[in-house]
Amino acid sequence: MSEENITRIDLDGKEIILIGTAHVSRQSAEQVKEVIDLEKPDSVCVELDEQRYQSIVAGNKWREMDIFKVIKEKKATFLLMNLVISSFQKRLAKQFDIKPGQEMIQGIESAKEVGAKLVLADRNIQVTFARIWHGIGLRGKAQLLVQIFFSIFNDENISEEELEKLKSQDMLNSMLNDFTESFPRLKVPLIDERDQYLAQKIKEAPGNKVVAVLGAAHVPGIKEEINKENDVIALSQIPAKSNIPKIIGWLIPILILSIISYTFYVNRSAGINQTMSWVLWNGFASAIGASIAFGHPLAIITAFIVAPLSSLNPLLAAGWFAGIVEAYFRRPSVADFEQLSEDVFTIKGFWRNKVTRILLVVALTNLGSTLGTFIGGAEVVRLFIKTILGS
Repeated sequence: MSEENITRIDLDGKEIILIGTAHVSRQSAEQVKEVIDLEKPDSVCVELDEQRYQSIVAGNKWREMDIFKVIKEKKATFLLMNLVISSFQKRLAKQFDIKPGQEMIQGIESAKEVGAKLVLADRNIQVTFARIWHGIGLRGKAQLLVQIFFSIFNDENISEEELEKLKSQDMLNSMLNDFTESFPRLKVPLIDERDQYLAQKIKEAPGNKVVAVLGAAHVPGIKEEINKENDVIALSQIPAKSNIPKIIGWLIPILILSIISYTFYVNRSAGINQTMSWVLWNGFASAIGASIAFGHPLAIITAFIVAPLSSLNPLLAAGWFAGIVEAYFRRPSVADFEQLSEDVFTIKGFWRNKVTRILLVVALTNLGSTLGTFIGGAEVVRLFIKTILGS
């Protein structure tokens, strides 16, 4: 058996075998089967959390998704980002005619075949994203979204040699490599903390012999962390949200309403102009967002009507209302859910599929509403200053 990409660790009499893999490599999947069949470990650890494990073993899970529930629980944008990110891996897998995450699937199957305990060793992906999101600031958030979106839809094919180079990187990290150079803090929650989490879960896996199937980027970090004690509970905590955005979220509408009210008191005509500017900028910007998503005409109208009001209430978002209208009039069929895994390969597919189009309506309407709030708010202030100076 080739020992390439295999690391053996002896820890207090416990034998730990790390297999560094590329997440879309057939060779990696074959090596996973070979190692587990030969070693017959007591436990097999895979770089999956419960959510990603369920998505692998329940291939038809999409059919059960309640799109209305997703919107109401404010998970539409998060789900859209998950689909966008997964499309990168699926596109590479399709190019080489293999299943994405085949080495993890093989680890699951081989564990069952040899009677080993399966251990889901990775941290919850939502926790990882939350900790990333918390640490990169507003500018970083904007850059991250743009970086991910455009890297996903890069149509360039890669060679087998380039694919094998991915074995030196985590799949998610390989997509964000350029971004981590600009924002080094991204590496901590994306790689370093997961190294600590994975190392602890591998160390705690039952039995005297453990095989761990991992993206190869984690192997050096796990080797370093395996002799340390790491607190997986602390690593699983989502950072407390700052109250500052919430305070600002309420201050802006209070300020806008106060300015408009005072302007009405001073000059009724100017107050009407302010109100019209606020309504039109918010309404048009949100409607444009819904239109870019190719939303239903009534969803676009809903975005226009709701945005000026929802922008004055931080607990509401125009995209939720537009998304619900879109889902009501263009309810996804079983075929849309079945086609979802194929449609996420391309921009055209994202806009064609009714599931992702609903998510796009939510996300782009909210984005338009945000832009409309800033522009409309600036216009309200400008008219206020003009009125005060002219009175």
